[in-house]
Amino acid sequence: MKTEFTLNSIKETAGKLLDISGDRKVIAFHGSLGAGKTTLIHAICEIKKVKDVVSSPTFSIINEYQFTENGRQQLIYHIDLYRLKDEQEAARAGVEDCLYSDHYCFIEWPDKATGLLPSDTLHVYIEVLDTETHRLTIQDK
Repeated sequence: MKTEFTLNSIKETAGKLLDISGDRKVIAFHGSLGAGKTTLIHAICEIKKVKDVVSSPTFSIINEYQFTENGRQQLIYHIDLYRLKDEQEAARAGVEDCLYSDHYCFIEWPDKATGLLPSDTLHVYIEVLDTETHRLTIQDK
């Protein structure tokens, strides 16, 4: 599957991405520095009504957010692999535990640990077209 769309509203983009993802919980976000990966993840967290402060986990590697869905407490793991060297370092940081936890996992800079990602990971490629518009390409692999 490959889906491509361009939207001006970050909230609309986040909603469409959640619709496309269906039951998949692991989403890998690809894009250059400043492309809007963290901003898009923040918008998804707003839709999920996360009450925690959503911020880039560049230095902590993994941030954990809570939300309630269907009366049950749920988690979102926001993972940023930018500062890591390789898969081994990601594994030591506990990334695999998050990826296979059955909770939402949003990964920035996933190319640092592609071998750790589950086979059903949804890949989102963000391209900046101008200051107001981004193109998203969504692929299974």
